[in-house]
Amino acid sequence: MRAVVMERFGGPEVLRIRRLPDPVPGPGQVLVAVEYASVTFVETQVRAGAGPAARQRPPLPRVPGNGVGGRIRTAAADAGPAPVGTTVVTTTGGTGGYAELALARAEDVIPVPDGLTSRAATALLADGRTAVMLHRQAAVRPGEWVLVEAAAGGVGSLLVQLAVAAGAKVVGAAAGAAKADLVTSLGALACVDYTRADWERQVVELTGGGADLVFDGVGGRLGAQGMNAVRAGGRAAIFGMAGGSWTEPPEWVTLVPDGGMPSAGQARALSEEALALAAIGRLRPVIGQSYPLADAARAHRAIEARSTVGKTLLIP
Repeated sequence: MRAVVMERFGGPEVLRIRRLPDPVPGPGQVLVAVEYASVTFVETQVRAGAGPAARQRPPLPRVPGNGVGGRIRTAAADAGPAPVGTTVVTTTGGTGGYAELALARAEDVIPVPDGLTSRAATALLADGRTAVMLHRQAAVRPGEWVLVEAAAGGVGSLLVQLAVAAGAKVVGAAAGAAKADLVTSLGALACVDYTRADWERQVVELTGGGADLVFDGVGGRLGAQGMNAVRAGGRAAIFGMAGGSWTEPPEWVTLVPDGGMPSAGQARALSEEALALAAIGRLRPVIGQSYPLADAARAHRAIEARSTVGKTLLIP
């Protein structure tokens, strides 16, 4: 099979296409013929040996990729009820996704529901469970003002939709007019450009005194600015540090309890809920760009340059 292999840490150029032996399912495993592989910002950090990934670098060489969608090609005898040929999405356990064939635990495999494509399901596997979990933890209320940072991203675009469906008034924050147009097309009342120095002041003005809730998946300078757009007594759901550091909420903002990392069973249930919502048309993943498997390095460059919109996928 063809797979993307990294033999050292570094820039996107370390991602090289290689020919590897076809994997063979071990006990409790299935082999998935990959149609789509998810690409995430965290994977760019792991590749570079930067950010949180710098503290615990995985062994090399490795095939990156943690989420795939495709059809089950073969399965171990004890792999459970998912039959060969079933279209599924699954985590790979952190490695092996950027490939034509990927191994997964049978218990992690989720059949794609009727009415949903493998492409959309792959885009929702991780981002969907994250968005559903955050939305639930934050207890979004009808009529309140919600600020979503990186609102044109994979998770952000889903949080916008979930908050709008809950009856909230949503303001997005994203870079540039094209991303702003996308965010408002998802139901946000407005979207501010966070490349402008005064963007948090715009949010305060739009909301008449500040947002009731901010979803901060950015951190760093932008995350701190976002906190200044929250009213006294407001809430913050903090879930990422793409800006380089975790946001420290000021004393006037209440941190939404994150509940810790979900168990494997909880993560699966959250993904299934996101897929079910998408299958009935209540949640739409934004897939902004897809790349051939051999262009994994180009996909990583685009994510690091902040030029992507929504979800990024590889197509083997």
